[in-house]
Amino acid sequence: MSRQRLAYIFGLATVLIWSTVASAFKIALKDLDHLQLLLVADVISIATLLTILTVQGKLGLFKSLTLRDLLRNCALGALNPFLYYMVLFKAYSLLPAQVAQPLNYTWAITLSLLSVPLLGQKLARRDLVAICISYLGVVTLSTQGNLTGLDFGSPIGVSLALGSTLIWALYWIGNTKNSTDPVLALLLNFAAAFPLILGTTLAVSGLPAWDNPGLPAAAYVGVFEMGVSFVLWLMAMRLTDSTARIGNLIFLSPFLSLVLIHFILGEIIHATTYAGLVLILAGNLLGQRRT
Repeated sequence: MSRQRLAYIFGLATVLIWSTVASAFKIALKDLDHLQLLLVADVISIATLLTILTVQGKLGLFKSLTLRDLLRNCALGALNPFLYYMVLFKAYSLLPAQVAQPLNYTWAITLSLLSVPLLGQKLARRDLVAICISYLGVVTLSTQGNLTGLDFGSPIGVSLALGSTLIWALYWIGNTKNSTDPVLALLLNFAAAFPLILGTTLAVSGLPAWDNPGLPAAAYVGVFEMGVSFVLWLMAMRLTDSTARIGNLIFLSPFLSLVLIHFILGEIIHATTYAGLVLILAGNLLGQRRT
C-alpha cells in the first residue's frame, strides 16, 4: 500500500474519531460533571499514551529530556488538558452539542489573531475577511438565527466555548519551539495536569462513584479524543506528500458529528446550525494558509 493511501486511511480514521467525541462528551456529562469527566479522561489518556510510547519503542526518550523540556511541557499541561478541557466540558454541559461543537472550530481563527501579538505575524486582507466570515457564523449559530433579538440562549456557555479556543490557540503557540517528541510531550502535558485536575475535582465535585454510568463514555474520551486520534493524525501528516490534502479532511468532521449528534443524542439539527457551521468552516478554509 502506498504511503499516500496509508495517510488517507489514518487521516479518515482520525476524522471518524473526532466526529464521535461531541456525542461522547454529552453522554458522559449526563452522569458526571465537567471536572469528573476531565479527571477520568485524563487518567485513561495517560495510560493510553504510555502504552503507545511502549509499543513504539520510545520509552528511552525519557532519558533525553532536559530540565527545560520538562518544565516547558509541564507548564503547557496547565493549558492543555487542565484549562482547555475544563472550560470546554463546562461549555458542553451548558449548550446543545450542535452549538458547542461548531463553536470549537473557531480555534483556527483565534490562532490567527493571537499569532499577531505573540508571533509577530501580520494579518492580510484575506485573513480579516476570513475572521469576519467565521465570527458571523458564530453569531448565527449562537443565536440560532435570531439575529435581531441577539438571544444567545446560554451566554455563559457560548463564552466558555469561545474561551476554550483561546486556550487551545495559546497551547499550540506555546508548542512552536517545543522539540520534544509529540507523543511524549502530550504524555507529559497530561501527567503534569493530573495533580491540578485531581485537586480541583476533590475541592469542587468529589470523586465519581465506581459504578457511575458515565465512566465508559469518559474512558472513551480519554482513549480516543485525548490519545489515539492525536497519534493517528501525526502518522497521517508524516506519511502524506501533501499536508493540504490531509488537512482538508478536517472539514468532514463537524458535518459527520452533526449526523451522530442527531441519531445518538436525539437533537433536532436546526438549519441555522448548518448555516453557522458553513460560515465558520468557510472562514477557516479562507484563512487556512496561515494556520
